[in-house]
Amino acid sequence: MWSIVLMALGGILAGGALSLRQQKAHISWIITAWVLAGMALLAAYVLTLK
Repeated sequence: MWSIVLMALGGILAGGALSLRQQKAHISWIITAWVLAGMALLAAYVLTLK
C-alpha cells in the first residue's frame, strides 16, 4: 500500500521536475525535485523488500 503511494509521489515529483525545467526555473528547484523523486522511489523499493 505505502509503496504504491510512494511510487505515485515519485512520479508526480519527477513530472514536476520536468515541468520546472520547461519553465526555466532555478536549477536548485529542479535538482531538489529530482532528488525527492529519487528518494521516494528508493523508499518504495525498500518497502517492497520487507
